[in-house]
Amino acid sequence: MPVRAAPAAPPLARLWSLHAATQWCADLARTHYENFTVLSCLTPRPRRNDLAILYAYCRTVDDIGDEAVGDRLEKLDRFERELDAAFDGEPVGPVFVALADMVGRLKLPREPFGKLIEANRIDQEGGRFATVAELLHYCDRSANPVGRLVLMLSGHRDEQLFALSDETCTALQWTNFWQDLRRDARAGRIYLPQDEMAAFGVTEEELLANRASAGLRRLVRHLVERTRSRFAAGLELVGLLDGRLRVEVALFSRGGLAILRKIESQRYDTLVRRPTLGRAEKTALVAGTLASRRWRRWI
Repeated sequence: MPVRAAPAAPPLARLWSLHAATQWCADLARTHYENFTVLSCLTPRPRRNDLAILYAYCRTVDDIGDEAVGDRLEKLDRFERELDAAFDGEPVGPVFVALADMVGRLKLPREPFGKLIEANRIDQEGGRFATVAELLHYCDRSANPVGRLVLMLSGHRDEQLFALSDETCTALQWTNFWQDLRRDARAGRIYLPQDEMAAFGVTEEELLANRASAGLRRLVRHLVERTRSRFAAGLELVGLLDGRLRVEVALFSRGGLAILRKIESQRYDTLVRRPTLGRAEKTALVAGTLASRRWRRWI
């Protein structure tokens, strides 16, 4: 079956109805490739729409930070003004028309949406992180807000759940970094902590090669093990949720862990081939998650 083309970038001047704006977000969520399952057949339609709106917001701000032509910081500033307008009840464009309705219905705070913009500003500052602590600071803005918002969409506002979600979201973000080493390096961004690169004798030039050096493989192995520990710390969240949300959160973790296993099967060389999950593998993850209640054994 041919893959549908992603929806065209929306003209801001057009007047969008709530229905059309929500549909635009849903189309984007269905057609844009991600390692994780954005929307599953298990998700009830009302939550499916809200998840699609959240995804559309995240994807749009990331695309500005990653791919926009021209002054990206100026475009991010404009995007933040549009976010403020949406919270003030004056949204422009499909993402913000749908978002304004969602945040009004669910009483969502502005802070996590603003943090996602801040993360993309950090990306414009050179794309280097001296230590793991700096990388964690970045993930607190680029990844953790998404998990917290997903919980809020289901009515959860518990700090214990938020903390466990942060572990899982940071682990997912790190997994994406380790699988995309060469692609990020070509874009001028290196998410490997600089002090650990030095400790393992890895240079930035090595990330542009066609095959990983022994030192880089050792470093990636170290990082994969650390990432798996974060997944393990966050898995308690699955046991504290119920219903479809429990399955959805489990799918995020299992998808990330599946990518880590692929990295291992490539002997920690993600330069030679970027590890991804195909449609059949994603389907198998859904089926396996529905059949399994032994979530502690997924690590």
